[in-house]
Amino acid sequence: MPIQYSFTCSCCGKTYEELPLCFGSKYPDYYFSIPEEEREKRVELYESLCVIDEQHFFHRGRITIPITDHDEDLLFNVWTSISKENFEIRNDLWNDPARVGHAPYFGWLQTIVPTYGDTLNIKTVARENEVGLIPSIEVIEEGHPLRLDQQNGISFETALEKVQQILKEWHREP
Repeated sequence: MPIQYSFTCSCCGKTYEELPLCFGSKYPDYYFSIPEEEREKRVELYESLCVIDEQHFFHRGRITIPITDHDEDLLFNVWTSISKENFEIRNDLWNDPARVGHAPYFGWLQTIVPTYGDTLNIKTVARENEVGLIPSIEVIEEGHPLRLDQQNGISFETALEKVQQILKEWHREP
């Protein structure tokens, strides 16, 4: 059973009943390069899939950063690019329980992951999970801090610092 931990944001003073440990983006970063007035025509967006101009394919997945001295992990819901061929395979396997045995899909990260510097276009692989769950994303970019934290984990204190920094950045946005 998870430890209950109330959390107060150092920026705004809001108290959360639980420590927020899951963050993410609603769109792949490439989406923002499309002029707002053209998005309806050029972008097909679903909960976990996105196609832009019928030639750029993206899917949503989750990066997990283990917290070594806590019973929960730090999670980032992210978007990665995916080839058209793999996008079609993902669609074909969408409701198939056997999808967990499918080979990983290569992609380029298309989300800025807060507190990790430049994360756009770093190498990733997506591994299918059971039906109803988005894929697990593994960062494979050699030497990137996101990959190192994903492999080695972080302390609870470091996770708290990251959460505070993320919330502070969010409060600055218009």
